[in-house]
Amino acid sequence: MLFPTTDFAIFFCIVFLLNWLLNPFPTPWKLFMIAASYVFYAWWNVHLIWLLAASSLFAQTGAVLVSRAHNARGRRLAMSISVGAVLSLLIWFKYYGFVSVNVANAFHALGMSSFLPLVSVILPVGVSFFTFMGISYVVDVYRGEIEPAPWLDTFLYLSFFPHLVAGPIVRGSELLPQIATRRDPRHLDVSRAAYLIFGGLFKKVMISSFLATAIVDPVFGDPHSHSSLEILFAVYGYAVQIYADFSGYTDIAIGVALLLGFQFPQNFDRPYTARSLQDFWRRWHMTLSRWLRDYLYIPLGGSRKGKRRTYVNIMVTMLLGGLWHGAAWTFVIWGGIHGLGQSIGHWKRDRRMAGGLPPMDDAPAATVLQRVITFQVVCLGWVFFRSDSLGTAVTMLVRLFTAFGPAPLVTWLVIGAIALGIGMQYVPERLEIGERVQRAFSHLQPLAQGATLAVTLFVITTMGPQGVAPFIYYQF
Repeated sequence: MLFPTTDFAIFFCIVFLLNWLLNPFPTPWKLFMIAASYVFYAWWNVHLIWLLAASSLFAQTGAVLVSRAHNARGRRLAMSISVGAVLSLLIWFKYYGFVSVNVANAFHALGMSSFLPLVSVILPVGVSFFTFMGISYVVDVYRGEIEPAPWLDTFLYLSFFPHLVAGPIVRGSELLPQIATRRDPRHLDVSRAAYLIFGGLFKKVMISSFLATAIVDPVFGDPHSHSSLEILFAVYGYAVQIYADFSGYTDIAIGVALLLGFQFPQNFDRPYTARSLQDFWRRWHMTLSRWLRDYLYIPLGGSRKGKRRTYVNIMVTMLLGGLWHGAAWTFVIWGGIHGLGQSIGHWKRDRRMAGGLPPMDDAPAATVLQRVITFQVVCLGWVFFRSDSLGTAVTMLVRLFTAFGPAPLVTWLVIGAIALGIGMQYVPERLEIGERVQRAFSHLQPLAQGATLAVTLFVITTMGPQGVAPFIYYQF
């Protein structure tokens, strides 16, 4: 079920009404919200709701076993088995096909038959997101940061539909206390929720979907037929498309959760203003960045075991982060680009600090140069991220510098959409444009608010492309 559809609008109206009617009755409310979330997930494939149930069952059972273990060894064993059980579902559905194909190719090159059967496995929507949330829940119980929640609370935490298929990745410590607390409908921030939902729709329909159909999909689909200038704008267009698509989804998810009485963590903070790749990952998919830091980078040793080990830990974290996005060598290379770039950034900062200089040069010209270079490296990574094969990525990069000629796809609308997608991230926060819009909306009478939303929705749906493509991160 896609957010910007009539199906979801009807679904959410029903859920919104019953959510607040059942709010005074905790157990019926939890049962209803779990059922609604499973209906939301079943809209794609009803036969795979068992996967969500199994992941929740493994996570909760593991958390209970960890809390009941009598010693550190028992706790560690229970945690390891539980995390392995939760992770096994992701490994099978997302990576078995990738591993079996590569093993078969390796054996074929040696003139031998592979021992792994080639099986076509359907990738369930959102499996990576609820798997990571299940892992963090078990590990946080093991670390003593939270206690195991009641069974209904855990099943609702992992299946709650606003975050279910594309995040944000919400920690147990962030959402479980809200599930256990009665919400007050009189304190809903309707203005902020409306701003986020309609802003997310604008990003998705008016920017992301437009750029996808106007230049990104045609060029990445057949790079041999396009000129260098079209390839350049397709790459920049994809940078804007994926930002508008994913941050738009996150805005809608946070807004929908707000209307149900829940607060989700922020997931984007103007990522294309970053001055380094490390800064980029503090701003892009922030909940994933923190997850990789807390459950992978730091357990590997972080920066505590010397400079060389730090670089290795960064590379391992980003390579696995690339594989999390997809079982393909293009995603591995994308992760490798970010890992290498961050390692170089750490090395440069260490050199500056060893010479008695600040970690970064804050002069205006240096800041501009840092942002430009960082954006180009990010876009280089996006070439591999978006390409359906290594061959396509290489063709894109080669023709970027060799295929001179006309560029009919580079229209003023395309240029304007790219400029808007990047430029709105540079609007100074002190202007508080979003807060001013929300305050102005909150001061309107209910009839005027409804008319404003109706007109906004009409403009978005009328001016946007026909149909609504799935959000990009649904496939991860």
